[in-house]
Amino acid sequence: MSTIIEVPHLPKRGKVDLWRAGGRVLVYLLLLAGALVMLLPFAYMVGISFSPNAYILPSPAEIIPAHPTLSNYMSAWTDNNFGQAFFNSAIVASSATLLSVLLSATLSFAFARYQFPGRNILFYGMLATMTVPGIVLIIPQFVLASRLGLTNNRLGLIVVYGAGMAFGVYMLKGFFEEIPQELFDAAAIDGCGILRTFWSIALPLARPALAAVTIFSFAANWEEFTWATISTNDASLYTLPVAIQQYYSAHGTNWGIIFAASVLAILPEILVFLVFQRQFVSGLRSGGMKG
Repeated sequence: MSTIIEVPHLPKRGKVDLWRAGGRVLVYLLLLAGALVMLLPFAYMVGISFSPNAYILPSPAEIIPAHPTLSNYMSAWTDNNFGQAFFNSAIVASSATLLSVLLSATLSFAFARYQFPGRNILFYGMLATMTVPGIVLIIPQFVLASRLGLTNNRLGLIVVYGAGMAFGVYMLKGFFEEIPQELFDAAAIDGCGILRTFWSIALPLARPALAAVTIFSFAANWEEFTWATISTNDASLYTLPVAIQQYYSAHGTNWGIIFAASVLAILPEILVFLVFQRQFVSGLRSGGMKG
């Protein structure tokens, strides 16, 4: 008696390839739509920055002005002490980013590789600060900074910005934990101390994560507005966000100058991203694979 074996119906390969190609096209269309949503406001800002006498925003929006001009950029750079504000932001953001990355790296390395009393309490307590809105801490932060002499000076901005390192600690801790313990054991056998091991082994291996932390930290420090407004009352100490806010007027706002100043303000952020782009993408990819 013969046995009949039923073979399940398999879809034709051509149909499978067609569905796969259709899904890929759909993904590309969604990515393109997302890119347009993100880029159109930026393109609109750049277009208005070249428009003369843009006291009223055009409707519908004009991305390419009929009579482009560079006068808005010249006025933005010379008015309201913009050049000094640009210099202040460069000094404050760079110094605070360096301080934040250094503190994040050292703290995360200690949390990842060493056991000590209160380790988990300190780590999760630091992470808990990320859930507290910054505006809630403005008053106690200002009182403390005033008593320490850290108001109305660049040092106060650098210290406050550099202290915002909870996200960096969280991100770097995962990378340091992934480094094989054998590397540290070999370094100890060769006579390397803690600092030499941290500087020569841990930091080079964590370069992708360091690049990501640097980009996020610099962007946050460069764009910060609330604390810079509250803690400084000297126009020579204003950072870019505060200086750009001075362009607004109750009697008429020249949006062309404001958008030109905004374009100039984001150029350093773009430059920092381009410098660390390769390491940044590598860090995100490694973090995704580990997750």
